[in-house]
Amino acid sequence: MTDVVMPQMGESIVEGTLTRWLKKPGEQVERDEPLFEISTDKVDTEIPSPAAGVLSEILVQEGTTVAINSIVARIGEANGAAAAAPPAQQAAPPPPPQQAAPPPPPPPAPSQSPSDLGPSARASGTAQAPPPPSPAGAGPYPSTPAPQPPPTPSAQADGNDDQGPLSPLVRKMAREYNIDLSQIRGTGVGGRITKHDVEAHMSSQAARTYAAPPPEPKATSAGPYPVEPPPQQAPSPSQGQQPPAPLPFAESAKTRTEPMSTMRQKIAEHMIMSKRTSAHVTTVHRVDMTKVAKLRERSKAEFQARNGFSLTFLPFVAAATAEALRAFPIFNASIDGKNIVYYRDINLGIAVALEGGLIVPVIRNADEKNVAGLQRSIVDLATRARSRQLKPDEVAGGTFSITNFGSFGSIFATPVINQPQVAILGVGAVEKVPAVIDGDAIAIRSQAHLALTFDHRLIDGALADQFCQKVKSILEGWSANIL
Repeated sequence: MTDVVMPQMGESIVEGTLTRWLKKPGEQVERDEPLFEISTDKVDTEIPSPAAGVLSEILVQEGTTVAINSIVARIGEANGAAAAAPPAQQAAPPPPPQQAAPPPPPPPAPSQSPSDLGPSARASGTAQAPPPPSPAGAGPYPSTPAPQPPPTPSAQADGNDDQGPLSPLVRKMAREYNIDLSQIRGTGVGGRITKHDVEAHMSSQAARTYAAPPPEPKATSAGPYPVEPPPQQAPSPSQGQQPPAPLPFAESAKTRTEPMSTMRQKIAEHMIMSKRTSAHVTTVHRVDMTKVAKLRERSKAEFQARNGFSLTFLPFVAAATAEALRAFPIFNASIDGKNIVYYRDINLGIAVALEGGLIVPVIRNADEKNVAGLQRSIVDLATRARSRQLKPDEVAGGTFSITNFGSFGSIFATPVINQPQVAILGVGAVEKVPAVIDGDAIAIRSQAHLALTFDHRLIDGALADQFCQKVKSILEGWSANIL
């Protein structure tokens, strides 16, 4: 019997959502054959089977989010010795039969006088049997159980509670934000508290913190005895004391509601977490791309014929960025508490737009590739990302990211940092514009805007501008015929 576990999808990923099973219990499966699909905030991909055999048992149903290394299924021997097990969710066993209530006592003897009977019994002349005694512990009103002390935060952190095991990320968030996990209701498997539960709790706490307190009643007299204040009239809308209620949808309005995809939900969670974690600041620099544009124009036909794909501006920017990261290693780092972690390798994440979201595959050791090699890597990763063929390790380990919103015509934007990185470079569209050169001369130049968003906790504005100037100088002084 082989256990199938939820794989580790990246250094910062502690859980994943199982979106679809590709095999059913009892079906034959080959080694490395796609077995199920998972979705995280970094990747949406198929997971291959770790062994050949028969899928004997599915432990995690579709749509469930589980921690990494959790067992999601089991594979039995291929000879059919292991029969398919029933689904993980079995019907609950029937409750034990309740003990029959004791029979009512016999009616009173005929010698009982009418004065000993109830009013209705005296009126009818017959004796009424007393009601049967209620079971032990039961009475005419439901008894209230003794209050139990809430679990302590330390017990929550150890996972010895009803919320199930806690992931390292949840423990870290509880420590950093001083959160009492006993106040959070887990929505994960088995009641486990997830990162989403903690973020929702923090949002609700913030909403209550910033809510305006109700106005205190003014004293109506200064005497020794309290005087009942007169009834307050409801404030008029002109006084502005209460916000107006939101307007409902018009009855004739036509709407359509559909749930977010798993990838969209993960992206939303990751973006909110990034904005909450880093102090985002963006600086924008205009770059003269004329030399790069001329080189690309001269080489693109030959490059297309030799490689089978076109030459874009992005690999030039990636090459310049990798060189600048060597000169400014603090941009190729991350923050761990009060420590700075510097990475030796330069692994560039390249944002790829998908039909229903965004993914950031990684080019490893980007500083060791030339322009042609970077273009080949970009095309390969983008193609496999759109066909859902990326491997988990191809979206993990990035140290710096680049997003090319200029490919959609955008001049510049303010991108969000891809955690746990400390900066991201946005590339705007390359356009021919009139520019002043050589003193007062005006010429047509190919220009673009580079937008660097950086974490102000670690990087100051002056250093960010020096980094951008380094990238700018490399692109503007590009040597001819160097690919």
